[in-house]
Amino acid sequence: MNIYIVRHTAVDVVNTCYGHTDVPLKKTFEAEAEAVKQKLKDIPYDAVYSSPLGRAKKLAEYCGYTDIQLYDRLKEMFMGDWEMKQWDEIDLTRWEKDAVNTPAPNGESIKQLYNRVASFLEELKSTGHSSVIIFAHGGVINCVRAYFGQADLNDLFEDMPQYGEVLNFQL
Repeated sequence: MNIYIVRHTAVDVVNTCYGHTDVPLKKTFEAEAEAVKQKLKDIPYDAVYSSPLGRAKKLAEYCGYTDIQLYDRLKEMFMGDWEMKQWDEIDLTRWEKDAVNTPAPNGESIKQLYNRVASFLEELKSTGHSSVIIFAHGGVINCVRAYFGQADLNDLFEDMPQYGEVLNFQL
């Protein structure tokens, strides 16, 4: 199965920790979304999946997809008590020692994020689809990369895909 996974367009927040929060998109959304639409226009697909968060779903809708299946497992990592706090206000000491297994207070760990993304991919195997398009987030995409042995969970937020980037994997 071909999996085309798309990161949402640029967000309009600076130095802020966010995951499940629906943050605003930059004013460049339409131009960025049009570029993504052009990248996807000739890709055949059996199904379209998206995170229900606005920044992913809005891009899927802009690209013209109407039968979008929304999955909570495609949401970005939940940052708990850190959601919408400035990074310089957050004590990252415990998290920096073992971010893979240490969640933000009342949030989820990288391992928990990975497990929910991996469970989505495992479920996808049983659909019989030959090609799917997924609209998601940087952390989710890097978990997909880790699932395919192309990234390390310890470096999950080090090499983020670009906003509007389309990656292809074989499942």
